[in-house]
Amino acid sequence: MILTVTPNPSLDRTYEVHALKRGEVIRAETERVDPGGKGVNVSRAVTAAGRRAVAVLPLGGAPGALVADLLDAQGIEVAPVPIAGATRSNIALVEADGTLTKINAPGPELSAAEQELLLETVREQSPDADWIACCGSLPRGLAPSWYADVVTRAHAGGARIALDTSGRALLEALRARPDVVKPNAEELAEAVGRPLATVGDAVKAAEELRRWGARTVLASLGADGQLLVDDAGTWFGTARVDAVRSNVGAGDSSLAGFLVAGGSGPEALASALAHGAAAVRLPGSVMPAPADLDPAAVSVTADVPVDRVLEEAAS
Repeated sequence: MILTVTPNPSLDRTYEVHALKRGEVIRAETERVDPGGKGVNVSRAVTAAGRRAVAVLPLGGAPGALVADLLDAQGIEVAPVPIAGATRSNIALVEADGTLTKINAPGPELSAAEQELLLETVREQSPDADWIACCGSLPRGLAPSWYADVVTRAHAGGARIALDTSGRALLEALRARPDVVKPNAEELAEAVGRPLATVGDAVKAAEELRRWGARTVLASLGADGQLLVDDAGTWFGTARVDAVRSNVGAGDSSLAGFLVAGGSGPEALASALAHGAAAVRLPGSVMPAPADLDPAAVSVTADVPVDRVLEEAAS
């Protein structure tokens, strides 16, 4: 079982439009409503891969009730933490060329009692977990050190923990030595405080995060591929994608692919790449099933192209 923790979940509405024109009335071609939040997406991807997932998340108001219903309909076990505020609603606009525009609401503020109940729910659900995946931004009320506390408690209970967050929350959590951190290129650049222009720059940044406490770094470089840096070595991988339909949740699907494949080594990196590539070929935040994967399109090597210039340099 993979336990996911999403402190700031959402109800996500995704609209596909031909083109986004500011100041005009735009008619959507399709509309999807999905349970959202990075950890929620990991749960959905794990379930789509045929594994058991349990989602811990604070839920409140009508949007929260709908998120719970949608997850239940997808066969995902929900361990809800009732809160007084309403779960946030986010909007994603996907243009015909794959360009994604997102509007993310800030979310409710959690009281001290709700924060403690969230931690206690994680503790109650963690004994059966192969991995605990803590993902996304922190809602108002939670200190930047909150993820560090979760990592410390998880390790005390013998669990492995994967962390996908950014900014100060990531830096604070590193001191607790999470088993895996999964930054994208922008988050990696922000963490080390310098721009990343090449794959080699990303490798050095990942190594720096490991010196600060991360045991493994799985770094997404967007269209350029992914890096895996751990005690055993460094690997670089790419996945061919002929057409991008939606990037929503692709990174979360990638983390799920990494974890369901064991969470270490080049085989897990290949699984992460296959899941991420499959996700971008699907509409909205639909998570890929095994039939959607194309392992033949994935390439992983220990011969890292350190001089390769990133298509989208991170600063």
